[in-house]
Amino acid sequence: MFKRVFLIVCDSLGVGELEDAKKYGDEGANTLLHIIESYKKNSLKLNIPNLNRMGFKNILNDKSKNKPTCFYQKLKEVSAGKDTLTGHFEIMGVKVETPYITFEKFPDELIKKIEEVSNHKVISNEVASGTEIINRLGELHMKTKGLIVYTSSDSVLQIAAHEEVIPLEELYDICAKVRELTMEEKYRVARIIARPFLGDKNGNFYRTSNRHDYALNPPKKTGLDFLKEKGLDVISIGKIVDIFNKNGITEYFKSKSSIHGMQQTYEMLDKEFKGLCFTNLVDFDSSYGHRRDPIGYGSLLMEFDKFIKKFMNKMNDNDLLIITADHGNDPTHKGTDHTREYIPLLMYYKGCTGKKLSNNDTFANIGKTILDNFKVKNDLIGNSYLKEIE
Repeated sequence: MFKRVFLIVCDSLGVGELEDAKKYGDEGANTLLHIIESYKKNSLKLNIPNLNRMGFKNILNDKSKNKPTCFYQKLKEVSAGKDTLTGHFEIMGVKVETPYITFEKFPDELIKKIEEVSNHKVISNEVASGTEIINRLGELHMKTKGLIVYTSSDSVLQIAAHEEVIPLEELYDICAKVRELTMEEKYRVARIIARPFLGDKNGNFYRTSNRHDYALNPPKKTGLDFLKEKGLDVISIGKIVDIFNKNGITEYFKSKSSIHGMQQTYEMLDKEFKGLCFTNLVDFDSSYGHRRDPIGYGSLLMEFDKFIKKFMNKMNDNDLLIITADHGNDPTHKGTDHTREYIPLLMYYKGCTGKKLSNNDTFANIGKTILDNFKVKNDLIGNSYLKEIE
């Protein structure tokens, strides 16, 4: 049995379209492969030797002659949708049956309610890139104190405000009230996101690290709840605590960036605990996937590759490392939405022999393996890999 499990989600690092990708408009999507191809087209090299040796090459090409150093597989999503919450909930054993609601424009009556509870006018209501909209409307917001409300193809309602115009605590309070408003079924988006920013004129506004998510509770108990109830540690790094709305979390650390999240995860190797350290590295998705920047995505992937080598060298003999994703976000695909893809799975402990794992029918195999390791009884979906990796 492993004493500590480190589960790292490279947010949006898909590895190929699912069989039902056409239903979602995602035929041909392959986040990792197309990043590699984008580097080649630009006469650049995506230097990820550690991840390739671990099994990325084998995941992308089943006929690869690479001898993997990890247990590997690519996992299918059985839940409906391709949202962050959906992917994470399934990883932890819960199948989401109905996709979360999305909007191209929020209903006028909801906007009016937001204005009433916030005491601020709303100056936007559209699908937009967060960086683009604050640099288009930032000056107007500073003059009027109006809220910048926008969404994406995801199930989110985002509210941007300048930290020196609407203080953080006020923005958080507004978002908490909007979360209550959107509990009504017809407005029930998966997340309300506070998006604070700074800067002094259009063109140089920038989002700060003080983002805060207000998510729906999982539809039922997840693997995190079962672990916590067993008295095990469940440590969140990054936005995991927001995704699960604090359910099943015993301790959490917010990250300023994915690089910061990697450092926080590395520092956890010095912490004495028994249970799970669960990390989400969001910048793959938010900074590069949604912004359709394959070169930037690859640059972060190379930083992650260096981190993984350092991390693995410091692991204890009774540590298990799991690397995965929660959905795709192919930066070469049309639009700016997530893409319906398989996710990679790498599992490593010191002295293991790499090979392909068997069953790949759900993301939930990850959570099931973790629960099996700690001998936690549960009624969640998934199949444990524990016997295969022992």
